[in-house]
Formats: sequence, structure tokens, C-alpha cells
Amino acid sequence: MSLPHADSQHIQQKTAGKRSVKKNELTTVSAEPNQKNKRAVKKSDPVKGKKITFQLKFHTLFGQDLFITGNHPLLGDNDPSKALPLRYFNEEYWSITVDFKDGIVNDGVIVYQYILRNTDGTLSFDWGNDKQLVFHTIKAKEIHVTDAWNFAGYFENAFYTEPFTKVLLAKAYTPVKVTAPRTITHHLKVKAPLLKKGETVCLLGSSQLLGNWNTEKPLLLARKEGEDFFQIQLNLTKESFPIAYKYGIYNLDQQKFVRYEDGNNRVLYDGVVKDKLNIIHDGFVVLPNNTWKGAGVAIPVFSLRTEHGLGVGEFNDLKYMVDWAVKTGLKMIQILPINDTTATHSWTDSYPYAAISAFALHPLYMHLDTLVKDDRKLQKQIAVEKTKLNALDVVDYQEVIQFKTKLISKIYEVQGDVVLSSPDFKQYFNDNKHWLQSYAVFCYLRDQYGTVDFNQWPAFRHYDESEIEKLAAANSAAYKEIALHYFIQYQLHLQLKEATTYAHSKGIIVKGDIAIGVYRHGADAWQHPELYHMDAQAGAPPDDFAVAGQNWGFPTYNWERMQADGFSWWKQRFEQMSYYFDAFRIDHILGFFRIWSIPMHAVEGILGRFVPAIPVHINEFQSRGISFDHHRFTQPFIHENVLWELFGYDNELVKKEFLQTDGYGQYTLKPEFATQRQVEQYFHTLEKDEQHEKVKKGLYNLISNVLLFEDSEGDLQHFHFRFNMESTSSFRYLDQHTQQQLKDLYVDYFFRRQDDFWMKEAMKKLPALKRVTNMLVCGEDLGFVPACVPDGMRQLGLLSLEIQRMPKDPKRSFFHPADAPYLSVVTPSTHDMSTIRGWWEEDKERIQQFYNHELGQLGEAPYYCEAWINTAILIQHLYSPSMWTVFQLQDLMGMDAALRKEDPHSERINIPADPKHYWRYRMHLTLESLLQQDDFNATLHGYIQQ
Repeated sequence: MSLPHADSQHIQQKTAGKRSVKKNELTTVSAEPNQKNKRAVKKSDPVKGKKITFQLKFHTLFGQDLFITGNHPLLGDNDPSKALPLRYFNEEYWSITVDFKDGIVNDGVIVYQYILRNTDGTLSFDWGNDKQLVFHTIKAKEIHVTDAWNFAGYFENAFYTEPFTKVLLAKAYTPVKVTAPRTITHHLKVKAPLLKKGETVCLLGSSQLLGNWNTEKPLLLARKEGEDFFQIQLNLTKESFPIAYKYGIYNLDQQKFVRYEDGNNRVLYDGVVKDKLNIIHDGFVVLPNNTWKGAGVAIPVFSLRTEHGLGVGEFNDLKYMVDWAVKTGLKMIQILPINDTTATHSWTDSYPYAAISAFALHPLYMHLDTLVKDDRKLQKQIAVEKTKLNALDVVDYQEVIQFKTKLISKIYEVQGDVVLSSPDFKQYFNDNKHWLQSYAVFCYLRDQYGTVDFNQWPAFRHYDESEIEKLAAANSAAYKEIALHYFIQYQLHLQLKEATTYAHSKGIIVKGDIAIGVYRHGADAWQHPELYHMDAQAGAPPDDFAVAGQNWGFPTYNWERMQADGFSWWKQRFEQMSYYFDAFRIDHILGFFRIWSIPMHAVEGILGRFVPAIPVHINEFQSRGISFDHHRFTQPFIHENVLWELFGYDNELVKKEFLQTDGYGQYTLKPEFATQRQVEQYFHTLEKDEQHEKVKKGLYNLISNVLLFEDSEGDLQHFHFRFNMESTSSFRYLDQHTQQQLKDLYVDYFFRRQDDFWMKEAMKKLPALKRVTNMLVCGEDLGFVPACVPDGMRQLGLLSLEIQRMPKDPKRSFFHPADAPYLSVVTPSTHDMSTIRGWWEEDKERIQQFYNHELGQLGEAPYYCEAWINTAILIQHLYSPSMWTVFQLQDLMGMDAALRKEDPHSERINIPADPKHYWRYRMHLTLESLLQQDDFNATLHGYIQQ
């Protein structure tokens, strides 16, 4: 993306001297301007003959330039390459005057935004899409607009996302009646998101009309319902300029001035000129912007339990959770991904992050009772199965999904034709056809051919839109079976939408979860294989929980291809989320900066590397006095001592079966066992026992006993370090000089050279995607977090995740909730961790440290996490300065010794180190019962309200 040259601006800057940049006001962002600014061109011409001066308050650094773009040909038609350069005016302002004498206007409205070009060529876009000029309301021929730059990371922007404007703050709207003067010389607009019910913004200043600072009679601003700005129109014809002014808060109910805004006086410099209107966009009223706090509960939908559910939590059960949230003062319900994961029709499909479609909802969550109100026979079948499955402590995934699949097919036989011919369904189908048809055909072919792996299908291996259209046509023999999936998705859509609408009506928002990956053999990869690197696997580097790293098996994204069409697949995905959710968590947001990419021949994540990454050139090794030995550094180091360390007395067997000597006292792997995948396939044919597992794991370790990986360019000149290089025996057997020099290069590779590069990579994607939706966006920024990630999230106003047990500062044992940034979500545990009570019994030495230093308690820590300890930890989090505090339901119930489940370890939802984990946790109480726990609910409500 490029902008036109602005040589004149550089000349002006040189004469202006050095200027400072205000902290937190600049971003290093490369993104498309807001596409919502595009409007249809009308023939009407209310702007003809108007001259508009756009003036922006902004402090720049030397070498930076500012531009303006908008939905008008004279403003470049939202094309950054055609944006108009602003001229440097003085230390405070940049401006440009545009003469609309030719008079073409877009719908009578100009929507525009500013662009900052940084010294490195990257672009930063003024945030939001609310800079607008509506010309049918403007009579003046000359318009002077003064704007404030809106930095995406300002706290206030969070309060203009839909969860706040439509749910959480909607009731705070207060209508104000104001009368506009007949002659308007100045029009002031400002935002103030956190006013209470009955309050409005007022204006005071150093002129007679502005009351000469008299707080008894301030001028009141008004905001229309559904709009963001408080506005006032003034006739300052008789006033002397400049005029100092400030905004304040006025209580309409008490008819009383409450307070001035903070900060210095604002100043109106532009006096009155005939036929000229001054419009001032003043940004935000300067008030404390970090005072709003909310608490939420995290629970997977499948974990909900009601008397109406069928062995698993269902979308309908969310309504009961909403009622409980209202009773306890919680404001948000956070859930895990709910997309269809049906790949094998077995319990392994319980993993919610391996969706076969990033758009389709999971049939597991269908509430059948809603569909069989008039069928007593089916009602009876459901009742019998419900009694059996609800008696279980956990979810029997396979039994539930098989029963529901069978019943849904019966319901479809009766209701399908009526539903699919309804106008509402047809509208739903048209709105979702871009994914729904291909998904339905995919499911049909999966079941026809008995496998989800489309590479094994005898036909339709490669997606052909015209062929799929024929197969899905209404006159096709396969249509009825394909349309079954239309029916299922439509019913799920209705049920989820009903649940979230109910939540909104009660003042509760719902937060979804977007998985970072897509299933390798899913409908998305089948329909759009060009969007993914199918020859790679996504995962995570080693950590304390998974010492060999994690291999999720998902293909990695082809970001270059995605960017070529403006990230349309991601935009559609975000838009789909916005149908149901108010906020969402981006799983593994680090993947937008760089992804841990593992070659297909590897089983363990340890053999991966970050992609993209700047490699180390061979000359860098040589310049440090390292004698570069390609084979020694890039191939597994297998020595007699290494074999004894890994295999003990089994090493002779290993040498005979799997290795060959190199003639120099070392060994290499036989070609048929050179990769982890080959080893895995070999042992898959053998009986699974302890010795076989030990040898297999030892061979995995041998294969990963390397220092460097060759770059994918394959030129033998560029290399990447293996993660945790120092822990390998290959490293230990090097001389001290080589070890030290490699360590220095390793630190530079992972902790220095990549940061700016990874930041630029993320900013090619995240800003454009964030603009697609007005949901509140949170990022799961855990794991190996480079320094650029917190700064990138701060610049975009993305909420971070802060966990007490997982401090991001390596020098600290624990993160204290009191240290959380405002734009964050704090929590004592997540679904990937043990609960508070479970953790308390796992690491006694660490628990003792936590008990004494974090809780401030003396003496020996209790063996079990007593209710008062659980409560103390929750209260710590509730007093955090973070915007949101979210608790797992299990942790909330842990406050009550009589209410909580006896075995805390059975409440853990996932174990990340186990790729075959069965996701089946279900709460032990029904939500109906939880709603009746008056003492517990009142206690929790009291803590939250404090």
C-alpha cells in the first residue's frame, strides 16, 4: 500500500524544527481504510460550490506525513494511494482546503479519515468511521472542520463497541431538549461514554454566550439516541475571539453542575466570517475513562446442566445462565467455540478447537424439545434418553451426538419441507450461502464416503463450484440429504439467536471464542485450500506444561493469499460471530504476529519454528568465530553417551534396529526412521506397551537433538534456531566458545531481531480485521510472548488476558491482579488449566509461596484449598483495575464448601499437553438448583457490587 509523495510537507517540517510526539498517540499500522465509508453516489448536489478546510490537531515526528481520504473523488475515493497530503501549519495543526466546485457528492454525506505515514513507510489510520459531514444540514458555503486524531488504543473507544452501546450502557441514555440558533457559526461535537443516567455534557467558557464560566447556567449539549456525539450549535457573532472553554457534566435531575472536565482549557481561535461554519470535533471529554468494571463467568456450553438438557449443555440452557448472571450481578457469559467438529462421529470430536467449519454451529447444542412439541412419540424417546444421560457426571459425547443425529433426521422428515420453503429460511440461506452450501455438501460427502479426509474421496476431492451447485440443486438425487444440514444449521441459528437476544434483554452480553486454526480435513480447507499452507502444521513451542511443544495439526494460514483479497474469509468469519456475540476472544492472537509452524514429517512441536522469521545468515556464525559444521549443527547428534542417556541398556537394540554408524564413532538414523512421522508409523503397527513407548519417545528425542533448521529457501546459507537449544545434548557436547557464541545469536534471534518484523506482520492483518466488526475484541496472549505483542495490542485497543499463575514477566513467580492494565481481562484460571482448588493440590512448594507472599498469610498453607482461600483469591481479582474480571464457574462455586464439587480435579476442562484429551466436563448442579441458592448468590452479588 502506498501514498502519494508529499515533498512539500518534508520541506515545511525541516523549517519548523524538531517536534515531539505525544505518548500513546501513534501507531505503526498497515491496514485498509474503513470500507464502510463507501456509499452510493447520488445525482443530487448539496455540496456544490462549497469549500472545506480540514484541520487536524496532531503532533508529528520529523519525517512523518499526514493525509486525508474519504468517499469522494476529491478525497481519493477511500484509496490510500490517492489520499490528499495535508500541509504542516504549526506545532499543533496540519490542514488542507478542498474546493468542491464541481459538485459531485456521495449521498449528501462525506465520510473521511486521516492517515499517518510513518518514517518507515507504514501507515496508521485514524480510528473509527464517525468523521462525517452531512451537507443537507449545512447552508454555509465555507466549512472549517477541526478534528482530533482518534488513537485506536484510547480506552474510550471500547465503550463505543456494540456490547456497551447496545447493552451495558444503553440504559444510561438521557434525552436533552436544546434549541439551535437561527444563525450557526460554530458546531461543537464531543464524546463522553461513561455519563450516568440523568447526566449530559455542558459547555462553559470565557465569553458572554458561554456564561463567563458561570456554573449556574452552562450551555447543555444533546445526544440523539443511537449516536455517539454530544453536540451543540452556537451563534458566536457577537463574541470576541479567541474564546477559552471547557466541557463539564450537568445533572438534569438535580439541575446542578457536577464538575469540569480535566486538563487544560480548550480554545476557539476561528472567529465569525460571513457564510462560514466552524465544526469542531473535540474527541473525548477529558474525564476518568477507566472507572467502568464488569465481572463475567466462563463456561463451555457443553458443560451447562439443566433439567431440560439432553446429556449436554444446549443453546437453550444459556437462558438459565443469563438468569443466574442477573441474580449475581455478573455482566458477561463467556463460552468456548461452538462450531461443528464432526469429523469421526466419535468422542474425539469433543475437541472444540478442531471445527470442520469456521461458520457452522454444532448439532450437539440442538434443543430437541423445541422441535417436537406436537409429537408425543418423539417426546417419549427424548425423555427416556434424557433421564439416562443426565444421570451421568460427565458428557457422553458419542452417545449424545448419535441420539441427537438420529432424532433430528426423524424431525427433518416431518418438518423439513415446510421449514425450507419458508421466507425466513430462504433469507437465512441467501445470507449464508457462501459457506452453508459447501458445508452441507461436505457433510453429505463425508458420510457417503465414510471419511472426512477429502483427499481419499473417489470424487469431488477438489472443490469445483459449478459441480457443487449441480450436486446441491433441488432436482439432484442428493438434495434431500444435503438439505438436512441446511435444516440443522437454521434451527441452531434460531436457538442461539434466541438465547443471545434474551441475554441482551436482561443486560447481559455473550462472549464467543474464535479458534486460531481450521481442521485440516474440514469444509474450509476443502473449499479454499489456497488460503492455507497444507504442507505445515500449527502448534506452540515448548513450555512448562508441554516440554516437547504442542502440535495442533491445523494447516497454517497463507496470509499473503488472504491479504490479496482483503482478508475476505476472515471478515466473513468475524461478521458471522457478530450475528450472535457481543465480544469475542481471539484464540492464540500471537499467531497473527507469527505462527509456530511444524513440518509435516514431525510429530512433536519441538521441531517447529516461528513463521515468518528473519533467519541467521551463515556469515553471522563465521563472524563470531564459529567454525560452521553444517552436518553437526543441522542433523541429529547421536553419540554413545547420548544413547545411554536416552535408552540405558536398550541402546544396543536401538542401534541395531534404527541406527547406522557413520564410521567416526557416531551414528545416524536409518533412512526409514529419519523422521518422527516414520517412527510413529512404525510403532503404530506394534503392540502398545511400556518398552515400545520408551523407545519411540527416545527416538523422537534423537531426531529433535539438533541446533539449527535450514531455512525453507534451501540455499544452505540461512538457518533458524531450534527452540530450547541449550537443553539438547548436541549443545552440551560443543566447546565453551561455540556454546557462548551460539547462545548470544540465539538470544538475538528470538528476542531482538524479530520484534519489528513481527509487529509489521501483525499490523497487516489485525487493524483491517478489527474494523470489520464493532464487537469488543480480546486476545489470548499467553505463551512465548514477544515484546511487540503487548504494544501491538495496546495500539489497537485489544484487551489482553492476565492470569495470576502465568506471569508474563519472567522475573515474577505470580502476576498480581492489582497490576493489570485497564484494557484487560483478569482471571485466576482458564479452561486449559486446573481450577483454583485443583491447582492448590498440585505443587505444594509453589502454593506455599503463593500463600505467604500473594495472600499475605503466615505459616503453613492448608493442604486443601479451603473456601475462605478460594474466596480471597476471587476478591483479589474483583479489586483489579482491569475492565473485566472473568471466573470459571467452578472457581465461583469453590467459595462455598457445601455447594462445590468434592473432587476438584474432575472439574478440569482441558489438559493441553494431551492431544487426545476428552472434553466432557459438566457442572454437577443444575442451573435451576443454582438459581435457588439464595445465600450463595447474595454473597457473590455482594462481592461483585463492592
